[in-house]
Amino acid sequence: MADLPALPSDPIVDEVRAAVQRLGLTRRYHELDRNPAFPRAEFKAMGDAGLIGLRTPVKFGGRGLPLPRVGVALFHLAYLAGTTFAKLSLQPEFSSVLADHGSPELVDAWFRPMVRGERLVGNQITEPGAGSDAGAIAMTAQPDGDRYLLSGEKSEAAFATEAEAAIVYARVPGRDPRKEVTAFLVPQDLSGITRQASAGDLGERWQRRGSIRYDRVSLPGRFRLGLEGEGFEYVRSELTREHALLATIYLGVGRASWEETVRYVESRSAFGRPLSSQEAVAFPLVADGAALEAAWLYAERVLARLERGEDAAAEAALSKWMATEAALTAIDHAIQFHGGRGYSQEFPHEQRWRDVRSGRIGHGPSEIMLLLGARKLWPRRPGATAGEAHGKARSGEEPV
Repeated sequence: MADLPALPSDPIVDEVRAAVQRLGLTRRYHELDRNPAFPRAEFKAMGDAGLIGLRTPVKFGGRGLPLPRVGVALFHLAYLAGTTFAKLSLQPEFSSVLADHGSPELVDAWFRPMVRGERLVGNQITEPGAGSDAGAIAMTAQPDGDRYLLSGEKSEAAFATEAEAAIVYARVPGRDPRKEVTAFLVPQDLSGITRQASAGDLGERWQRRGSIRYDRVSLPGRFRLGLEGEGFEYVRSELTREHALLATIYLGVGRASWEETVRYVESRSAFGRPLSSQEAVAFPLVADGAALEAAWLYAERVLARLERGEDAAAEAALSKWMATEAALTAIDHAIQFHGGRGYSQEFPHEQRWRDVRSGRIGHGPSEIMLLLGARKLWPRRPGATAGEAHGKARSGEEPV
């Protein structure tokens, strides 16, 4: 019998386990992959259970938990029910710019209902010509009296056709080019908005990504979030927390596949011996277990630093990169060592691999995560700008 290392522990774990079982989230995780749709019933049920907005301050309707505790909760949500519901739990975190910089009226109308699982707010940063290079954002917000006229296209947006509103980043012309990008909350039923879902994705299919076109959409000025030209600054701190918390989700999924494979190879024999006694199988699984545990300890440390208010942006980025790689390797070995059945939909490993694979791209690709690490390691390396020397991301290399 395998002697498995202990899972991350916290009093909230029992609460998470009970909710996953009561709401049937493990089953729904697989169903939503086969029949993609936004899980509104589960979103509302998770809100009722207090599992949305775990870190969100109590004044906004959240739990106000410290980041390390949130990380443990997300790990177990993912361990038990894949990436879907752990990421649903994080929706308020993905929209914290609204809570931090929106007016009280916008917070009451959109953010608080999201924490209750009643309204869905998306994020729209990426464009056809601006992915990791968010400094290339071309969408404009032309001032028009006390309103803005939004024109342009956003792409690869989650919940493209299902979000009731979205946080949209656009340029306000006429300012310093380095200080043009501004954040807006845009209700998605306004005249001039055309939304279209994509043909489908490799994984995370429930998010139903797609494109959104804006044709001189008239938006009242009260929907601007914070000051003009501060959009990049606002989203940077949000992304730092996201990176570290996403790491815990990917590690939960990777741990599930690793454990199932460790148990499986004990009972499966080939050439007259259990697979667990054969070095070609045993050694990779031992290495995977160590890598997952090391990535968790690193993520745990980063979350603790962020909770103390320390600058750990580079470490948060590396945490996401490390967790993604450790989880993908472990899940890939799960597929391999389960043989032909591991490659099939009979086991959950193929879906888990497809979903975690998004971690190399979404919320900042792995290359940008390593770039942030390089800036921290060599702040004055040849070719670095003055901003980079102080740990600032250049607008042309924003991790989004």
